[in-house]
Amino acid sequence: MFFNDRQNSIDKIMEVYMETVKLGILGMGTVASGLVKIIELNNSKISDSIGKKLCVEKVLVRNPNKKRNSGLPQNIYTTDAYEIINDPDIQIIVELIGGIDPAREHIKAALKNKKHIVTANKALIAACGGELEELAAINGAKLMYEASVAGGIPIINTISENLAANEFDQITGIVNGTTNYILTQMTENGLEYEQALKEAQRLGFAESDPSSDVEGDDAVYKIAILASIAFGQEIKIKDIPKEGITKISREDINYARELDYRIKLLASAVKKGNEIEIGVHPTFIPAKHPLSTVKNEFNAVFLKGNAVGELMFYGKGAGSLPTGSAILGDIISILKGGKTGCHKFKKIEKYKITYNAFKPYYIRFEVIDKPGVLGKIADAFGANGISLASVMQRQKNGDNIAPLVFITHAAYRKNIDAALKEINKFECVAKIADIIMVENFE
Repeated sequence: MFFNDRQNSIDKIMEVYMETVKLGILGMGTVASGLVKIIELNNSKISDSIGKKLCVEKVLVRNPNKKRNSGLPQNIYTTDAYEIINDPDIQIIVELIGGIDPAREHIKAALKNKKHIVTANKALIAACGGELEELAAINGAKLMYEASVAGGIPIINTISENLAANEFDQITGIVNGTTNYILTQMTENGLEYEQALKEAQRLGFAESDPSSDVEGDDAVYKIAILASIAFGQEIKIKDIPKEGITKISREDINYARELDYRIKLLASAVKKGNEIEIGVHPTFIPAKHPLSTVKNEFNAVFLKGNAVGELMFYGKGAGSLPTGSAILGDIISILKGGKTGCHKFKKIEKYKITYNAFKPYYIRFEVIDKPGVLGKIADAFGANGISLASVMQRQKNGDNIAPLVFITHAAYRKNIDAALKEINKFECVAKIADIIMVENFE
């Protein structure tokens, strides 16, 4: 008992004399609230790790009079970002307002003031990462953004540090929790797309305007960041083709299951010789592959390195606490003097960015139910150099319209598109309902 009391007294004395690191936070939404909660919850663990105390000094908000459950005193809030940026006592600024502007201007001003920056802003890093890294280097500051991709999964620092000895051949991931939740509900509970989206919005997994998620933009930002780091070359958002999940129907989900596949929105970058093939698309993946088991709001990233082989990282891709944990990890790394603030977005052109997409494809038609239709469509595929792996015909849906499903052997997407342009002119084809890439990870 005496020993414990004495140790507690020593700990309290050390805490009094421990250096305090003051943080400024731009934005006080869900992620910022999670960050503050973790600092409070794990205060002793954090202090033991870095030998310093963390203190939130000022927070930028739109409305300082709004009631919040952060536990922070009311006088900590400000509506003036430069009250934080120009405060000489604040060492680290956490940017959580999102979007490109005014976040970019705030970060640039802070870096010029030699403040370290931690951000979860994937759109900003994907669009301006190289520019901001250069500015950080000039001013002897660090720019950290682990939380910008895959929430609590430490994938950025893993690629840039722990696996830095590897040449990467592939990085493929489920990096958007909203779309993964929707597709999971369609697969497991038989919901149509609109029903699953409404459920995701009700539970807070989807925004009231879900377009960035469901149309693939969010995943594009994330694969741009990951591929730039993995392949040592800055990759621009405009060079990444994308397709969202809004056209996926319950019929597609059921056909995938029947063929022993699952549909996921995959963001993928694969090195092939002197090219990087990159894109974001709904994809059939084998039910036996680990990525097919990633459900609901969870994320996963599959890596292939020439030394380490195949690895998969799995965890919650969003949420206040997982993302707050990633932010806090970056803060601790800065305070420990980690080297993770180095240039990751290199403005060189080692590889040509392409999207040849030499893959098998699932193609679903709605056709007039009469003899000769199957043969006519198969001939059009053959004329464009496309061979067929399987064909599925079902009874007509009504009005003499029947579904007809093909899985092709590997073919270039330009050949697929050429064949479909021809097939779409056939009177017997009522509709080309969907085209989905098939990934066998071979």
